[in-house]
Amino acid sequence: MSTSPTGELSVAASSPAPTGDDGGTDRWAGIRWAVPSFVMVAVLVAIWQVYVTSSGVRPQVLPSPLRVVQQGWAHRDEIGSHAAATLQVTLAGFAVSLTLAWVLAVIVDFSPWLRRALVPLFVASQTVPIVAIAPLMIIWFGFGLLPKILVVALVTFFPMAIGLIEGFAAADRDAGALLRSMGASRLQEFRYVRLPSALPRFFTALRIGITYAVVGAVFAEYVGASAGLGIYMSLQKNSFRTDLVLAAVLVTALLSITLYLSTFAIERLVAPWSRAQNRSRRD
Repeated sequence: MSTSPTGELSVAASSPAPTGDDGGTDRWAGIRWAVPSFVMVAVLVAIWQVYVTSSGVRPQVLPSPLRVVQQGWAHRDEIGSHAAATLQVTLAGFAVSLTLAWVLAVIVDFSPWLRRALVPLFVASQTVPIVAIAPLMIIWFGFGLLPKILVVALVTFFPMAIGLIEGFAAADRDAGALLRSMGASRLQEFRYVRLPSALPRFFTALRIGITYAVVGAVFAEYVGASAGLGIYMSLQKNSFRTDLVLAAVLVTALLSITLYLSTFAIERLVAPWSRAQNRSRRD
């Protein structure tokens, strides 16, 4: 930690910068981590294919994985347009949730009274089932984009807000006391100590929230929408096209996985030290 000629405080990183070897190790570790999942999925898909082929079950009841992929590809334009609508709702709702989580978490961190007042309300908000909230949003705001955005925001707000609040509270008290002894303001302490400390927990919460966002968007569309994977699955279910329902489910899963993995790239850019901290905790 040092003081600039203008009197502004700065904190130097105590850990060494990651080298290229560490990056290579991270990539190989990620591949090794993913291999068991790919193997398990491949085994389950093979069992599914063998069962459908040998049992002669009707495609309306349980289509084979091969049929799901073939029919999904044949209807790729239609599924793609609905997937784009779902992605739009997901990103818009998640952006609203992310903004509110940051604003309220920062306000709560600066006011212990608000922390005691608001955190129990955040927890209580999760006791209301989304199954009850989503239809009400449709009744109140119609079938446009707004009710679906609100549903996604409600689903994803809690984990990110709590992750930030707890991350701010878990900051190193000794570092904060040292800054204050050097004349730092509360805002400077927040910037140099509490904010960096909260980022690792925030990105963990972000990964939870982004997967919930896709599910929330699909459910909101399932309740009422003119486009999106939710309404597409509802229509295909009513037409007994189980293969297309499962194809839409596969696309939904791919969207969730893609958004989940994107958080690691963002974390590497915004808070590269958090990955080193997580590795040190595991070691």
